[in-house]
Amino acid sequence: MVYDITDLESFQNLNAWLIEIEKNGSKGVYKILVGNKSDMESERKVTYQQGKDFADQYGMKFFETSAKNSDNVNEAFITMTREVIKSQSKKPVAPQNKENLELKKDSKGQDINVNKGGCC
Repeated sequence: MVYDITDLESFQNLNAWLIEIEKNGSKGVYKILVGNKSDMESERKVTYQQGKDFADQYGMKFFETSAKNSDNVNEAFITMTREVIKSQSKKPVAPQNKENLELKKDSKGQDINVNKGGCC
């Protein structure tokens, strides 16, 4: 979730966005909070601490970034990616039901060995 540190209204909308994510997103979707436009400190309306407190309240990681200067942008994406991968690796893998496997056939009706290797 991204808000503009120079726009208090965007920060105040975070609760509504969380509700929408919970209503429409996948169960347990991973979220981080990003306060953007950190390069515009003189126009700041939302303090760093307000953003951090909100993120802590909902168990999210928090970053302030500047898309203009690329400050902290990579760090935010890398953290998000790592956390998503970590959460996916904890999910149990459903066992395959061999009775429901569909064998592929070639043009002559022969079974295709899909385990021959290669990329596809």
